[in-house]
Amino acid sequence: MKKIDKRDRASLFRVRLTEAMRLARTNQTALARDAGVDRSTVSQLLSGDAARLPNAHLVGACAAALGVSADWLLGLSDRPENAADLMAHSMTMTDAARALVDETIFGWHREAAGYKIRHVPATLPDMLKTPAVLDWEYGPHLGRSASEAIAASQERLAWMRASLSDYEIAIPMHELASFAEGNGYYAGLSADIRAEQLDHLIDQVESLYPRLRLSLFDARRLFSAPITVFGPLLAVIYLGRSYLAFRDTDRIAAMTAHFDHLVREASVAERAVAEYLAVLRSAL
Repeated sequence: MKKIDKRDRASLFRVRLTEAMRLARTNQTALARDAGVDRSTVSQLLSGDAARLPNAHLVGACAAALGVSADWLLGLSDRPENAADLMAHSMTMTDAARALVDETIFGWHREAAGYKIRHVPATLPDMLKTPAVLDWEYGPHLGRSASEAIAASQERLAWMRASLSDYEIAIPMHELASFAEGNGYYAGLSADIRAEQLDHLIDQVESLYPRLRLSLFDARRLFSAPITVFGPLLAVIYLGRSYLAFRDTDRIAAMTAHFDHLVREASVAERAVAEYLAVLRSAL
């Protein structure tokens, strides 16, 4: 951390205390009352020429009264929000309905238009599923008819495919193997629908490259929860009934690094995915 001369720090404290009072629309008398000190004490804080800083208790009392952080008043942080507000802003939990491309997800994609979007899906990526697979997967859970819900989502899916964003998607190999074999999560899905979906994936992987890049990782060596990183703006973990969304730089960077590691260590690199899918398709 950059060292600051004590006189400069005291001067910065007075400037920031004055600014915090202005933003809070308060005065010396009100601040003194809220901080539990004499008005003369606040007056000295604002007009003193000495290099001395107030004690920690007084700084904390003023910060609490004004709704800012003590670190910001002392020049130790560039963010005036207190810790609770910073956490509330940097992390939110949003309901995740069992539905296609809900308004929350679509809004995040629009916000990140032009940035690279990194995605580890919970199943196959919705934006690459055929209508038949979408109908089979979501039909039993949608409040209205599956065909209406899928039709309503097609425009959003088409927008995502045609947006200025590059999409990089990492999928565990066992997910595709399970789909091709029609077992586990995909038990009961007919071979015809699975074959059509694999043909569609091959076509999309080949025709949309390099704007769309898929890579496959071995979950026995590497594991990932379902996540999406929307450029430098947002990182989201899918929990099932909710999304855990982070906007602070450190967490976004950590999830970006996690995703990039999946891609670097992929068992099937992006240029070999179409061939791998063709092998699965031929086994049907």
